[in-house]
Amino acid sequence: MPAAASAAQDRARPRARTAHGVVEGRNGPGGIAVFRGIPYAAPPVGARRFAAPVPPEPWDGVRDAGAYGPTAPKVPYPDPFAALLSDPEIPGDDCLNLNVWTPAPEGGESSGARLPVMVWIHGGALTRGSSAVPVYDGSAFARDGVVLVSVNYRLGVLGYGLFPDAPANRGLLDQIAALTWVRENIEAFGGDPGRVTVFGESAGAISIGALLAAPRAAGLFHRAVLQSGPPEVLARERVRAMARRMASLLKVPATAEAFAATALPDLLAAQAAVLRRSSPLVGGPAFGLVADPDTLPVDPLEAAAGTAVPLLLGWTAEEHRLWLAPTGGMRLLDRLGPLAVTLGRIRSGKDRGSVRALRAERPGAGPADLAGHLLTDRLLRDPLRALAGAPGRDAPSFVYEFAWPSGVPGLGSCHALELGFVFDTLAVPEASWLAGPDAPQGLAEEMHAAWVRFAVDGDPGWEPWNGGGPPKVFGGPGSVEPGLVTPRVLP
Repeated sequence: MPAAASAAQDRARPRARTAHGVVEGRNGPGGIAVFRGIPYAAPPVGARRFAAPVPPEPWDGVRDAGAYGPTAPKVPYPDPFAALLSDPEIPGDDCLNLNVWTPAPEGGESSGARLPVMVWIHGGALTRGSSAVPVYDGSAFARDGVVLVSVNYRLGVLGYGLFPDAPANRGLLDQIAALTWVRENIEAFGGDPGRVTVFGESAGAISIGALLAAPRAAGLFHRAVLQSGPPEVLARERVRAMARRMASLLKVPATAEAFAATALPDLLAAQAAVLRRSSPLVGGPAFGLVADPDTLPVDPLEAAAGTAVPLLLGWTAEEHRLWLAPTGGMRLLDRLGPLAVTLGRIRSGKDRGSVRALRAERPGAGPADLAGHLLTDRLLRDPLRALAGAPGRDAPSFVYEFAWPSGVPGLGSCHALELGFVFDTLAVPEASWLAGPDAPQGLAEEMHAAWVRFAVDGDPGWEPWNGGGPPKVFGGPGSVEPGLVTPRVLP
């Protein structure tokens, strides 16, 4: 056993007193403490399956917080994506739980640390993912003086199915409950409830856009990071169609009451069947956030643009390649040639001038890349640019692009590739599934440090965006040491 690991085990296990009881975590390397699987809400089972979250029951004695808690019920990724994206499944009902990494294991009362806090909201199209993904290990943040919290929330039909007899946006309500727990308990872990930064990627970033607009989330965080996900809501009918399609397969009414009476494995099987018909690029029915007078009464993009919350936001240079390359979609679109570009232009609502500008910007891009860029600009980058450059914003917006290409042939600078760099977890085996071997550690240190600086003082290290000009580029040509960038191989 390495000496550092042995020394960590020799220390007394850290404890913290929360509002619901005492938890006992584990010692990590470098003097940090880790608490996993702490419940922030009661298990969403039985009558609570489609209800708003409620606080957990208090417990007597000391609750063990040494292992990740149950993950939210979900269906696996399809095989092409399961080979690239780690998604552990941990059984159990108590899935509304969170984890804390802290460099102040003695807690706030005894240490007076009041360190900055970052709360991670994972992605996964609101249907997959969890806080137990190894790439999301928070040790590097704690090492660098940040209390890192990661949360689970209800997914798919349980979190985002739209029913006439249940509250909408239940996954968002779960996230608000977790942030409320942070406000009430994080001092016991050495954190400052007045310096909370929320950050998330893909569906996690979409969630943060909604949190910026949700009245119930007001005051629960003070800075926000949106990685590859814009503030948005879906049409209610588009989301309602998912429950109706599931109901048709299950032969039950499309109500929360009927779905709550259905066995969970049957619900998940029906969910898997309807998910096969949706796509992040071409649309169709989907689980997602909806406008709702109780939870999300205003348009998230307009509301987020009007907030005084400092923002760090950005994208990867080739988001679409994660969605298209693993399934052969890139090859198919390239075979369609100019037709693919035309379809992408029409679907994205772009004009011919946009296509000409894109060709000039990317002279070597084939039809699949051009179509993919048009669609992701419309769905993702354009809303984020609008948010960053919104007139009259009273707080700065810092914009970035992650441009390092994966060592996995065909992926390029794809969606989700930056995660191992942000968390500085390239050494975790699962990080190589997406990044490939020999990803540049120096780039991870640069990007991770920027996120830490933003949490500490609101300045990641470059000038705020003024609505024009290029973003800060991580991993583009000349931005990392020679020889560290793996050439992109087209499929």
